This record gives sequence, C-alpha cells and structure tokens, in this order.
Amino acid sequence: MQSALIAVQAILVIALIAIGVHFKGMAIGLFGGLGVLIFALVFGVAPGPVPVSAMLIILAVVTAAGTMQLAGGVDYLVSIAEKLIRRFPSQITYIAPLVTFLFCAGAGTGNIYYSLMPVIYEVSFAAGVRPERPLALSATAGQLAITSSPVSAAMAAMVGLMGPLHFHLTDILMIVFPSSVIAILVGAFVMNRMGKELADDPEYQRRVAEGLVTPPSADGAAKEISGKAKLSAILFMAGLAAIILAGLFDQVHPHVVSKGESIPLDMSLFIQMTMLGISAVIIAFCGVSASGIPKSPLFASGLVAVVALFGVAWMANTFIAANETVIVNELGELARRAPLMLGVALFLVAAITTSQSSTTFSIIPIGIALGLSPGVLAAMWPALVGVFLLPTNGSQIASVELDQTGTTRIGAYVINHSFLVPVIVFTVVSVGLGLVIAAL
Repeated sequence: MQSALIAVQAILVIALIAIGVHFKGMAIGLFGGLGVLIFALVFGVAPGPVPVSAMLIILAVVTAAGTMQLAGGVDYLVSIAEKLIRRFPSQITYIAPLVTFLFCAGAGTGNIYYSLMPVIYEVSFAAGVRPERPLALSATAGQLAITSSPVSAAMAAMVGLMGPLHFHLTDILMIVFPSSVIAILVGAFVMNRMGKELADDPEYQRRVAEGLVTPPSADGAAKEISGKAKLSAILFMAGLAAIILAGLFDQVHPHVVSKGESIPLDMSLFIQMTMLGISAVIIAFCGVSASGIPKSPLFASGLVAVVALFGVAWMANTFIAANETVIVNELGELARRAPLMLGVALFLVAAITTSQSSTTFSIIPIGIALGLSPGVLAAMWPALVGVFLLPTNGSQIASVELDQTGTTRIGAYVINHSFLVPVIVFTVVSVGLGLVIAAL
C-alpha cells in the first residue's frame, strides 16, 4: 500500500513538472507550488524545506550580472571572445567551444552564445570549415558551462545542497571544471570527423546551386565599448575571483566573530554579500541607474529561475522528506552498486525539464539521501548537459536557422540532430573523468 502511495506521489511530481515545462518559463515553479499544496491538503504531507539560500544566491548574482549588463560589461566580454575566435580561424572547432565555455561560465549564463553565434558561423564559413562543427559544439559547451560557473543558478542550488556535507564551491569546481574542458577537447576531436567537408557536402552544394547561400559579411566595425563598460566587467570578474579564492585558500577566506569565537564566514553568505556589493560599486562608478536593473534581460531571466527553483525544489523536497526512508531502503543498494544510474537520472530529467537548476534540486537530494559521496555527486552533475538531448532549446533552433549552408540541422527523426554527438560525448567524458578525479 505504501509503495503504491509513493508511486502515485512520484507520478504527481513528474506530471506537474511536465505541465510546467509545457507552459514554459516560471510556470514550472508555479506548478511545483501547486504540488506542495496538493501534498499538504490531499496526502497530509508536511511541506519540505524551502531552498532559501540558493534563491538568495541567484538573486544576488543576477542583480550583479544585470547591473554589469546595463553598464555594457557583457558587450565588452563578448568583444573579447570575438577577438579570440577570429584569431585562429582554422582551429575554430576547438577555439569556439572553449571560448564559449569560458565566457558562459564566467557570466553564469549560456545566453552569451547568442552573441558569439554569428561570429562563429562567419569565421567557420570563411575558413571553409563545416559550420555545424563549431556551432553545435559551442552551443552545447555553453550549457555544459553552467555546471562550471561559480555564479550560475544551478551552481547556487548545488552549493546549497552540498554545503551541509562540507563540500564547497571550490571542491565542486575542482572536479567539474577540468573534466568539462577535456570533454570539450574530445568533442571537438570527434566532431572534426563528423560529416563531409563543407565544399563536399551535397546539401551545401545544392543550396549554392540554387542561390540560397549568402556569404556572411562582416563590416569589421567593432562596437564601441566605453570605459565604464570595461570597468563594470572588471568589477564583476573581480568579485568572481574573490569568491573562488576564498573557497580555495583558507588564508584569504573571511572570518567573523560569533559568540566570542572566530569562525569562517559561510560561503553562501559570502557569495551573496560579494555580488550585492559589486552591484553597488558598479552603480556608483559606472553610471548605471538602479531603477533599470529589473528590466535587464539577465536579471529578468534570473528572476524566472528563482521562481522556478522555489516551486519545483520545494515540491521535490516535500516528496523526498515524506518518503526518505523508503527511498533509501528501496534504492540505496541499487545506487551503491550502480551509482551511474543517478547520472542517467540527471541527464534524462534535465532533458525533460530543460532546467539545470530545477533538475539539480530534484535529483541531487536523492543521491544525498542514498549516501553517495559528494565527490561522486559532483562528478555526475555535468550530465545536466542532457538539456540538449531534444532540439527544443532556443540556441539550438537559432543555430540551425543561422547556418545557411544547411550543415547544422534537426533530422527527420528529431533526435538525430547536430547537437546529439556533442551532448553524448560531453556527458560520457565529463562524468567519466569526474569520477576518476573524485576518486583521486
């Protein structure tokens, strides 16, 4: 009877997440809140803990990012990335995804790719490189970067979950960052051998013959970047560096006095106060109006993430807290024998929900409840790149539409799209290497 009840509750959680995904945006959080209400009123289950710390980290980070964006700092970061990509045109299959990864990790959002996408296409086309290769790799690398970003919404969720286990931001980064970078290099090696060369591709030849391909034109006019824009980006990156250094080195980690005793400052709180402080400094010295911050795209998307995280994580916590004993007893042995099953769950749930932060809060607590080590959980976490398993993401569709050569495509069977190989390679290599690093 109890197993049947748990199954019904699990189906309810999955169904509400699916409905939220259908309505898009913050709807996933709203339907998560509805789930908590149903758990309380129908099943008599006490609401689980609200992920307050993670929500506050996201708010603080997107406030700083939005402030930097208003000052023009994001444009400055994109201009630097463009120069790096243009400098090595023949190696764009390697350079473009690495640059995209680094800049998306630094900014905490995969949306940086949208600004780099035309440059990647233009340079690859001009160099005679099949555009599918760098475009598919870079779009996917932008999503892989989320689990290597100290300031992403997903990382805020992960830090909040791992903190009580004494596994902190830098511990996570030491596993996921090197494994992700190597995964990108392996992915580029594999993609360089996928498909025909551009000049030999039959679809490209057909489009050229029909006059459907227009060579991209770059007028070479770089967007003018103000000094205040550069300063805002420098300040944001300085805050990011301070957070990383504080996590890496005890000597620079701030201490505070509590009840007459000097103790390390909680890392979650340090991230929040640092990002809010950076926002204040940017406002003071970079000519940004505070009233405009809520209107910035980065802040708006971050606010959606907060609401989504609020509801879906609250619902998942409620379900897990109510059934933790049974979950541990039934699944514990399976997870100990085959811990990779949790990685599979991360991959598939991310594909279904298309939300890395929501998936983190839905699946990682199960791994914690099953007694998996924090290192193993961190190693499997990059499997969230499964958000690209189905070609429903905006950056995937935009890449297909941009590539006039027709090499970047969504196949007749939907699942056979240009991004599938990078998704599979990134997942297998990053998780596999992550498990090795965690073991060491």
